Amino acid sequence: MNRTFLEAMTESGETPESLAEQVGVDPKTAARWVTPGRVPQTRHRAKIAGLVGRDVAELWPDVLKRRDPVWFRPWADTEHEAVSLRWYEPAWVPGVFQTEAYARATLAGEMLTAEDVDRLVAARLRRQAILTRERPPLLVTVLDEAVIQRLCASPPRLCAEQLERMIELAALPNVELHVVPASTGLYPGLGGQFIIAELSDGVRAGYADSQVAAHIVEGVEDVATLAGRWERIRSFALPSSASLALIKKAVHHG
Repeated sequence: MNRTFLEAMTESGETPESLAEQVGVDPKTAARWVTPGRVPQTRHRAKIAGLVGRDVAELWPDVLKRRDPVWFRPWADTEHEAVSLRWYEPAWVPGVFQTEAYARATLAGEMLTAEDVDRLVAARLRRQAILTRERPPLLVTVLDEAVIQRLCASPPRLCAEQLERMIELAALPNVELHVVPASTGLYPGLGGQFIIAELSDGVRAGYADSQVAAHIVEGVEDVATLAGRWERIRSFALPSSASLALIKKAVHHG
């Protein structure tokens, strides 16, 4: 139990219900903030800390020890709180599926120190814990077949380990994996990667990478645009069984 947060609520006369009303979240979400490791989303922390009269660092000191990049933390928090994730990737294996070797390979050639690479890889691998926790989110992933083809052109050991990892995770009851076959030709997904997260209170947010920066999308209309694109992309994807068959075939021929 986060005793510091509990004591701060008691001293300030606040309750999970009163905080939920003032912050605009579900009371069940606020009630979980007293549990170790359950931290409010970035956009809510400062307001909650102010309401109970404490500093963010005092209430949730672990947020200062994180290895993920500062710019990524708001999305990491959203991802952690999500009850479902819809993830489209046209070029890379999604971070939550990556092996350490693959994660390191994606950073090769970047202007990073060895320490930077270690930190980024550790943060990426730690994200994967959401898939096997007690109440994991539903993860539906759609990959372009180019991701598999590019893997098969990589060193054999890296390729085999990564493909087998994807097969292993796709067997989880909360994970679906789909592949858009190369024979599809042009389709809407070629515009780039994105993720749509849905939280327990029904709020949805999106995340999209670019060569320059990552963008978190929270506007209702913008998220709806991403959701519409997701449905179009998924309509081009193979069923999960056929997608896994394609990946397993790549293991044997990679």
